[in-house]
Amino acid sequence: MILEDLYRLLRSGHVQAQGIVDTLTQPLVVLDQNFCVINASNAFIHTFGVERDAVLGNSLFSLGNGEWDIPDLRRLIADIIPKAASVAGYEVTHDFPTLGRRTFLVDARRLVHPDNNSTSILVLFDDVTESNRQEMERNLILSETRHRMKNLLSVVRAIAMQTETEERTAEEYRGVFLGRLDAALRAQELAPSRENTDFAALLESAVIVAGAERVRLEAGPAVELPSSRVLPVSMIFHELATNALKYGALSVPQGDVRVSWRMAASKGERDMLVCEWREENGPPLRPPSRRGYGTELIVGTARHLGGSAELKFDASGLTAIVNLPIQDRHDARRPPS
Repeated sequence: MILEDLYRLLRSGHVQAQGIVDTLTQPLVVLDQNFCVINASNAFIHTFGVERDAVLGNSLFSLGNGEWDIPDLRRLIADIIPKAASVAGYEVTHDFPTLGRRTFLVDARRLVHPDNNSTSILVLFDDVTESNRQEMERNLILSETRHRMKNLLSVVRAIAMQTETEERTAEEYRGVFLGRLDAALRAQELAPSRENTDFAALLESAVIVAGAERVRLEAGPAVELPSSRVLPVSMIFHELATNALKYGALSVPQGDVRVSWRMAASKGERDMLVCEWREENGPPLRPPSRRGYGTELIVGTARHLGGSAELKFDASGLTAIVNLPIQDRHDARRPPS
């Protein structure tokens, strides 16, 4: 039942009006011209934990310890209603002694009794605290989803634009592109799970390619990377694994890869993670005649993160030394909590 229907019943003096009022789930009061309560629904009595005898005949603004003497509510009933006749959905937020902080949508309307020409005010309270909280949560989730989708699309675009097409067939391009995209998606799955990500777990995810069982991760210290570094670091080691599969140790049955890491003090404010990627028993390698995208991705990404990457090509296989700060610059300057 809406306020308009209830208004018509009370105005006509219908004998069932009080019974209908008491079936409402929203708290409701009827006030006289002096804002004293002349009627209150059961929902009002139960919701606010008051006695009916303590409510009837008393000013709404003086009930209890003055919990209803809310400036917004007083303005609504005392100032707006006499001029506007009715108001719907007026939001009031207040700390109630028995309920805590709650938000109500208040509907109010003047109620004219034709028999005695007196004017009362019908006030209905709709508790929207929980629905508002849920709406806020939905909006936050939607905003976060949009943000992540925007970031993901940016990553996809960057991978597509930076994957070389020269001297590649469409099938080869697709394979390289999808491989890098899979690595990016696996990194994205790791990053949201917690604030920091274990470096060893990130390595395992990054080197998932054919022959990955021959990439051996040697024991190193436990290292946590901030979420901002998960994707770029993952792309570095995915590129190393992909190149090893195509040209290096993983391209032959007897070849394998050893990966080790340690922490080292740096000259600056940040600790450095030093990771060594060593390929063994693979085909002899010669330094490339030109710096391709794969090399640029590895070296350029490490430099962008404030570190470095050195690639050594020799007859025994590729050795890559990757130095990475484990914190962003602004995080390193923060005092310990």
